[in-house]
Amino acid sequence: MRTPMLDRLAHALRTVHPDRPAVLHHTRTGAARVRIRRGELADLADAYAAALHARGLTGGATLGVAVRPGPRALAVMLAAHRLALRIAVLDPTAGPDVLAARLAQARPDLVLADAAAQAVAGWARPLARRADLALPRLDALGPVATLGRRLPGCAPRLRAATGAAPAARTGTRDTDAVIVFTSGTTARPRAVVHTREGLAAGLRTVTELVDPRPGTVVLGGTFFVLVPALAAGATVALPARTPHALARQLARSAPAHTYLTPPGLRAALAAGARFSGRVWTGSAPADAALLRRVKEAGAEQAWGVYALTELFPAAAVEEAEKSARTGPGDLVGAPLPGVRTGLTEAGELLLTGPGARHRYLGEEPDPWVRTGDRATLAPDGRIVLAGRLKDMVLRRAENIYPGLYEPSLHLPGVELAVLVGVPAGDGDERLVALVQPRPGTDPERLRTELRGPLDRMGGARPDAVLFGDVPLAGRSRKPDRAAASAHCARELNR
Repeated sequence: MRTPMLDRLAHALRTVHPDRPAVLHHTRTGAARVRIRRGELADLADAYAAALHARGLTGGATLGVAVRPGPRALAVMLAAHRLALRIAVLDPTAGPDVLAARLAQARPDLVLADAAAQAVAGWARPLARRADLALPRLDALGPVATLGRRLPGCAPRLRAATGAAPAARTGTRDTDAVIVFTSGTTARPRAVVHTREGLAAGLRTVTELVDPRPGTVVLGGTFFVLVPALAAGATVALPARTPHALARQLARSAPAHTYLTPPGLRAALAAGARFSGRVWTGSAPADAALLRRVKEAGAEQAWGVYALTELFPAAAVEEAEKSARTGPGDLVGAPLPGVRTGLTEAGELLLTGPGARHRYLGEEPDPWVRTGDRATLAPDGRIVLAGRLKDMVLRRAENIYPGLYEPSLHLPGVELAVLVGVPAGDGDERLVALVQPRPGTDPERLRTELRGPLDRMGGARPDAVLFGDVPLAGRSRKPDRAAASAHCARELNR
């Protein structure tokens, strides 16, 4: 039986070059600063485990976490894994009503939040009461504790415990590891539950795909970047917060691997960033044109990763393969090892595998994940997406799936493009292309260059083409189709 990745990481931090930097951050000039060393990260995880154990949290308890990605968040995950706790990932920017509903559903025994999260959420006692979490008062060490620096108005800090950290629990691979909230209404949030075994399988898949090497630098800030990189002996550089600082950081650190979302890549490219090694992107659509630009900016390879909250990662494709494909739809690659595919009668893509979520909170387990994506499967098993089922536009009794045609709009002068439906006032919809040109692109020249792709759309040719910024939303900064439709409606009705 293979050792779970988090157990391997906890051991490696203390035994493999504990004095080497684990996590770096960068100044505005791009200079690297050591955020924490490998041995220090192991000590921090031990301290958190001892502190949580002293608070009475034992196997099966739920720990809410609202902490920015980085060493503290990772140390909390390691501590929770050691104690066999279940982590509920909380997004303080979701708004008080959504946050309160999620807290009420997950019912954490304790919430850990950094000062920034508490400032954004504005939670304190009123929110705790609304979520039915008002046990003791916050000023008497109630259900919320501050992780890291405490600012005025924050809950008390998580107190360090004396004595050795508790021994790691074993034999709990099928128990819940993490709850991640995704779509759903305020009244009934949708919560994805992964077991310890499923989480370990996902981390193994990332490791086999990316193959980080000891002594190299990996740039990225997500959990699925931090754990495999550190377990392999690499150093993680947290991405700088501004595009120009990120460009300087990339130039100085020359990472072997870089993970940024598509909006992050576009912003870095606009700032003149040069890349090195292999670049990975996901969480939002990444067209072939964007991956080509990354390679033109120095990357040896540029990969798009198809992943869901329910199954990370599911498939991957390199720019050369993606660019070589002709025909409609968006090629996202072959399923990764262990991932199996299926299609419903409506063409919805189904996925399953060792890393798939166990269930949705409050629901029965189901091995198959309904992706919400319409897709076709090539004879060799490669997945070609045809758009989100919910994004379907009904025009003159014809079903049009934007994902089939949007890739053809991503010409060299296009930064981003979406097809959206705009109510026509008679129960029908108008199909509108909203195209965001790259900075410095001549709009009239681009409009001429778009004629060919538009003509090839046949019956799905849009009724109008508008130029402007494509609205983005969410933590992954995906195109906000509802906002794009509203914007197009205003522009057309001027």
